[in-house]
Amino acid sequence: MSDDISDGTGLGDGPGLEEELLEEELRQAASLLDPVPPALLQSAVDAFALRDLEARVAGLTFDSLVDAIPVRGAAAAPRMLTFTAGEVTLDVELTEDGLIGQVLPPAPARIEVLTGPRPSTTATADDMGRFTAPVTPSGPFALRLHTTDETVMTEWLRA
Repeated sequence: MSDDISDGTGLGDGPGLEEELLEEELRQAASLLDPVPPALLQSAVDAFALRDLEARVAGLTFDSLVDAIPVRGAAAAPRMLTFTAGEVTLDVELTEDGLIGQVLPPAPARIEVLTGPRPSTTATADDMGRFTAPVTPSGPFALRLHTTDETVMTEWLRA
């Protein structure tokens, strides 16, 4: 019996020469027949560049699109979001005019509105933690909060 026995799972010693050649042919065919759109590729590169290994990730704890109770006859309300990372909370309201928010506990901070391939917008929170930004995200976005002590990054959402 030979040592080349495979159980069919592909988890053996790795691909052989034939499998590597087939994989390369499939990769070339996919790049010709169904290439990655340049804007998507650039977004992926930019998203990777935006990572911050020192930042704490703030999870979404409230989204008015999901968690709010609808009120009959009410006009379309602005979207409300709450992100939390340990003791830090970031409340954000998305309006037609931009973002309005507050950092809790209140402290001065710099907030970057990351919008994928477009340049980021920066807002400054005052001593009460309040800030505004004149941009309303229309696609994927995230917020990066810089305080004197730490950096907090929200998860990416779609506006």
